[in-house]
Amino acid sequence: MSAALVVDGVRCAPLEVAGDSAARRRGLLGRDGLEGALWLAPAKQVHSFRMRFDLDIAFVDPTGLVLHVQALPRNRITRIVWRARGVIEAEHGSFLAWGLQTGSRVQLP
Repeated sequence: MSAALVVDGVRCAPLEVAGDSAARRRGLLGRDGLEGALWLAPAKQVHSFRMRFDLDIAFVDPTGLVLHVQALPRNRITRIVWRARGVIEAEHGSFLAWGLQTGSRVQLP
């Protein structure tokens, strides 16, 4: 399923939705890049093992508040963000271009 990532009221990028457990497990594995972003929910922690590119990661609470943002190099794992409902993943550098940061509000499917 695809939608749009809206950050602080501005439509920023296409958004893929990992709609089932198989899609969440697969995530971005096997891809050489990503146009836009990927929404994984539920998720409180993600990894970048066997990824082909570095990631930007945003943990989002149930109200759409971005709780934590980080760059995630390949072959690493994030800390657990207990209050997160899900995670937005994008190619490293995308969040800066979109203005997505801790404290931003996002609209998600």
